[in-house]
Amino acid sequence: MRRRLSIAPKEGWLTLGLVLLICLTLAWSVDGVKWVLGRDEYLDYLVVAAALGVLIAFIGAKVGWGRWLTYLIGSIFAALLVPLMAAMSAGSQGRSLRQLYEAVAAASWGAFDDLVLHQSSSTVQYLHHIMIFGLIVWATSMFASYAVFGHHRSLNAVVVVGILMVGNMSFTEEDQLPLLVVFSLASLFLLIRSHVFDEQSEWLRRRIGDPASISSVYLRGGTAFIAGTVIAAFVLTQTASSAPLAGAWSGFSDDLLSFSRTISRYLPTGGATRSAGLSFGADSQVGQEWNNNGDIAVTIQRDATDKTAYYWRAATYDIIDVKGWRIGASIQTQRAANSPLLDQMADNPDAVGQRAVDFTVVPASFRGSIVLSPATPTKVDTPVRLSTIGDDGYFARADREGGSTYGVEALVGGPGDDPGEYNVAALRQTSTEYPTEIKQRYLNVADGSIGPNALALENKVKAQADGDTPIDYAESITKILRSNEYTYDTDLRDLHCETLSTVECFATYKQGFCQYYAPTMAVILRHLNVPTRIVEGFLPGEREGGNEILRNNNAHAWVEVYFPGFDWVPFDPTGANNPAQMAAALPTGVPGPSVTARPSGGSAGALPTIRVRNKNEESEGPSGSIGPINRSSLGPLVAVGFLLLIVVISLSVIAYRRGPRGATTADAAYGMVTRIASRLGFGPRPNQTVYEYAGVLGEVLPDARPELQTVAQAKVESVYARQVLSGDRIQRLRDAQRRLRVSLLRLAFRRKERRTRRRR
Repeated sequence: MRRRLSIAPKEGWLTLGLVLLICLTLAWSVDGVKWVLGRDEYLDYLVVAAALGVLIAFIGAKVGWGRWLTYLIGSIFAALLVPLMAAMSAGSQGRSLRQLYEAVAAASWGAFDDLVLHQSSSTVQYLHHIMIFGLIVWATSMFASYAVFGHHRSLNAVVVVGILMVGNMSFTEEDQLPLLVVFSLASLFLLIRSHVFDEQSEWLRRRIGDPASISSVYLRGGTAFIAGTVIAAFVLTQTASSAPLAGAWSGFSDDLLSFSRTISRYLPTGGATRSAGLSFGADSQVGQEWNNNGDIAVTIQRDATDKTAYYWRAATYDIIDVKGWRIGASIQTQRAANSPLLDQMADNPDAVGQRAVDFTVVPASFRGSIVLSPATPTKVDTPVRLSTIGDDGYFARADREGGSTYGVEALVGGPGDDPGEYNVAALRQTSTEYPTEIKQRYLNVADGSIGPNALALENKVKAQADGDTPIDYAESITKILRSNEYTYDTDLRDLHCETLSTVECFATYKQGFCQYYAPTMAVILRHLNVPTRIVEGFLPGEREGGNEILRNNNAHAWVEVYFPGFDWVPFDPTGANNPAQMAAALPTGVPGPSVTARPSGGSAGALPTIRVRNKNEESEGPSGSIGPINRSSLGPLVAVGFLLLIVVISLSVIAYRRGPRGATTADAAYGMVTRIASRLGFGPRPNQTVYEYAGVLGEVLPDARPELQTVAQAKVESVYARQVLSGDRIQRLRDAQRRLRVSLLRLAFRRKERRTRRRR
């Protein structure tokens, strides 16, 4: 007689296969998003991690290890194996085990040093992200496997893996419907198998009959139900015309979007990820792909006779890191409505050579608090929180504190030969003796930003410049970056820039979008001792009479260069060799002392006039997006929070709607209360009466006191006094039991009371 292996699961090998399949679908889903630098191969090992996690928990459950011992042993194996697999997936094959561990350790420490110790907005390290995804998949698979084979709670495994999988799918534009179908089928069959196993165990315990006789009945019925459900779902997906979740991310505040940009430095870049919305935050991490949409961001109501095409500035950035930029330590100043915005500040605009422009901003999909304006605004008709850099007060951003629609007054200037206007000759005569804070904040170059190819580009800039003044360098690099030598490209996932700075990557491959053009110009000019900062905002939009429509794909990045006497002069190096989108060259001007600078500080105004694309023309060229590029958006954060909210609400509704099954009895209702409360650490003590226990729970959950009193009274009267409850009493007991199934879940959050009870 053939002897069966002792490790064979009572639940059957098919159950193990189903658990493995749902965990593998999670691994395939995460791998399909290409989270790390948009590369396919980096997360391929997640399949192995999922299989090992399932196997270790399965073995632990079958050899009799407890939950925590199983998790401890599994964690030790994960700590040993996942770093090795992560390093090898990143192309470190052939190295010794020690070298593989050292590579992952060095990458993890490098990321910690960049992001935490030096507070950089980005890091060139990526091995730690590969490892973290492996640990997440391993841990989830281990939990799911032990939940099925150790605790016999298959629903827990399906819910946890399902939340992670649906959450991951909500981040991506990739079609992962087949994976969801596979996961759903495997989960349904797993739940049926688990239910059959529970029923067979119950028949054996009660000696009802042959347990094997119910297996085929349940499996046939369950298979028919699953087949019908899948067919109905397929028909629905083919015929449905609505998009109920199309606006799921709309309406989120700019504070949340900005918060997502703040923590984006800790998240991986790359992948076909979905954007939650447009945001200009304090941090910006450069991604590998631009994937913004053409939805209307804002509408500007302005003078119909003013034909000037303005660049709409949102924020300026003084710190440029290796793969991003950010606003440094800023000073917050409250300004009342219609008060001088930059009064007594270094960036306070001067009226010489400039004209006042009044306009109204009507937000659409971009509903953030940040104030938009050509150049620097002078007044806003609502209270404003102004952020400035340094004691002298260099403009960073302004956030309004009330209302959606707002009015702005700004002083704008531009190129020309009149006093206060700027041209090449005038800018060439400016001094290079910069204010102390300008030198401290706008000349810094982060370590690792300039590599050999970026240095070669810098030498080319100097060689082709007409002179050695800041304007000569600025004109030279703008001309070079707009030439045919550089290509505007919105998908850079195939470039090998893992360990390169943004500037070195762009100088090496000569491909990119505005987030590559702008920092390249800014960093090289800083390396040439020319103060420069990065600006985020919008390109000129579509004009319709007195309205200018700015769309999400008008979002853009450019630079501003500091010239004493003219202050910040804007340049846009992102030309993409497309005349329809390229700013005109600065006028030459009149050499000599006849050219007059403004007598005091102030913003130089809008960029040189460019031709505005007609709304019927096809969008081409550098309409690059800032806020929603990859991990610079709130997509992951909003999706996680949104999904968790849905899960909590769904579980509560399910718990309420399921209610008590079968006939309602006082004994069953009271048993339900004690069972749930005991699992959450609030079980009854041996010396407590029914009324005493209900009173204690009522102190922890005051809102549930009436229901607890109903259950306790019914328990005492029916069980101890042997009274028969009337129909009305049974209905009230049933309603109380139904509500308590949800109310008792709040005990999980009453940690203080739980610790107090345990000390007693």
